[in-house]
Amino acid sequence: MTPEEQYEMTESELTRPPYDAAAFAELHLSSWQNLAQVIDHTLLKPDATQTQVENLCDEAIRYRFACAMVNPIWVSTAASLLAGTGISVGVVIGFPLGASLPSTLRQEALALAKLGAHDVDMVLSIGQLKSGNFKAVERTIRGVAEIVHERQAVLKVILETCLLTVEEKLRAAEIVLESGGDFLKTSTGFSSRGAMVADVGLLRGVAGGQCGVKASGGIRRLAEARAMLEAGASRIGTSASVAIVRELGAE
Repeated sequence: MTPEEQYEMTESELTRPPYDAAAFAELHLSSWQNLAQVIDHTLLKPDATQTQVENLCDEAIRYRFACAMVNPIWVSTAASLLAGTGISVGVVIGFPLGASLPSTLRQEALALAKLGAHDVDMVLSIGQLKSGNFKAVERTIRGVAEIVHERQAVLKVILETCLLTVEEKLRAAEIVLESGGDFLKTSTGFSSRGAMVADVGLLRGVAGGQCGVKASGGIRRLAEARAMLEAGASRIGTSASVAIVRELGAE
């Protein structure tokens, strides 16, 4: 059995129910290479240039991050640079407000998947959730999930937990699971705060082993990434990816 096959087997065992956060964290904190495999290397600032996107992709290849996460305008560039490397292209939609039309989200998801995006991170309709219009939220997510899954891609749904009450977080997480989302994601990083350990634990409590949990927003140090993994995160989104893996020994 090759090391890659052993890793895949271990990963599968650790993510099937019941979810074992301690074992998952121990595995992925055992080396910088293992940690890199669960980090979405991210560049979402509005003034990002093509050169910066190219650097992001170069770093994603060098350190073998889970994906290079970019804004929609840069997906074709990233897909070209990452072709044949095994590194996925990630993209955000409905970002950062979660106020796009359902039809817009579906069209965007399809267009971006066709351009090469594999990880689609969508902001939940925050205003509709807070209005109690849960069916509309579910229909919107389900519509995007169907398109994403038809293209063999992955859907992560951003809850923007800093804007929600505990009850709203729980209901949002349940809706994502019911609608076919592959990950519950904490934050855009563009609101009042990012990921919190307590929120990661709460989302993992709802998800169990049914889907992933992505912690994002404000994670800049290894200690913060460690805390998120130990709380139940199975993916970390950060623009400080290189600095984090260097703390664990990467050069």
